Amino acid sequence: MAEHNELGTKGENAAVEFLEQNGHQILTRNYKHGKCEIDIISREDAITVFTEVKTRSTDYFGYPEEAVDKKKRKKIRRAAEEYMFQNKLDSEARFDIISVANLNGKLKIYHIKDAFFNEAEVDNDFE
Repeated sequence: MAEHNELGTKGENAAVEFLEQNGHQILTRNYKHGKCEIDIISREDAITVFTEVKTRSTDYFGYPEEAVDKKKRKKIRRAAEEYMFQNKLDSEARFDIISVANLNGKLKIYHIKDAFFNEAEVDNDFE
């Protein structure tokens, strides 16, 4: 396995452990719908939480969470809708990002709750 893949797996495993320690029940990992993958789907109280995990060994190219751009968020939303439909879930949903930085061999976790909050879908064809 490539070094960056190993780091990504370590970061995702650390994120799962972090979520569990903070009251989340993990429902599934690496859920795929089309070309999109949601890293972690969990329940926190009555909320279904869709979490994207980004792990980096350096901030040279920016903070890990900055890699979750508008296009990626849109794909995650669509996949989440499909997951909710397939599993007949009628709960509130939330989208989180867990940013994991590998600092001198130690993983540092930054949890951004409701990371997609207040994003409006804009239809440019509106007249």
